[in-house]
Amino acid sequence: MTRSIAYISALLLSCCAVVAQSPAPAPASAAARPAVTSAESPEIREFQKIEDSWSNAMNQRDQYGLELVLSPLFVDVSASGDITTRNQQLAQLITGEDKTMHLDQHVITVRMLGDIAVANGTYSLHHKVNTTQVDEKGVFTHVFERMRGGWVCINSQRTVLRQDSPNVKTKKPSNAELPFHFPLIPRSEKDK
Repeated sequence: MTRSIAYISALLLSCCAVVAQSPAPAPASAAARPAVTSAESPEIREFQKIEDSWSNAMNQRDQYGLELVLSPLFVDVSASGDITTRNQQLAQLITGEDKTMHLDQHVITVRMLGDIAVANGTYSLHHKVNTTQVDEKGVFTHVFERMRGGWVCINSQRTVLRQDSPNVKTKKPSNAELPFHFPLIPRSEKDK
């Protein structure tokens, strides 16, 4: 009797061990979803929300919204080289001289450096220069500081992307720009 109880106990223990080591079946909802990883990090999503708030504040001429994004120490270097502070940015927003201005910003990378973050991305700015409407596309670097549990921008730098005009022809590289060449070794027939 004790032998049969020992055999049954050993059999039950080995069955439990086998069941415990086999993988559990995946839930139906998890099996239905493809295993796709996002190329967008949580930091990029977080800073894209901040950039969206910044763009919305500019586009809707929202002074309070802009004050929440920009640090009191904020310095902006525009693509044309103009340097402005937070107060000057707010004054430009309040006066609203350019009613057609529209800003759109997209974060590409974010580097976290403790309580400092550097966001790089692209922007599209529609605005007036004198009396002409201009569509400006470029890249930006924004430096953020963690303040009161959130992030505020302390520095902004914009650079306009160069626009190649269709009439400008690219010049053929000179021989000086070609790889190193030994004079005694002949080049291919097309180079002669």
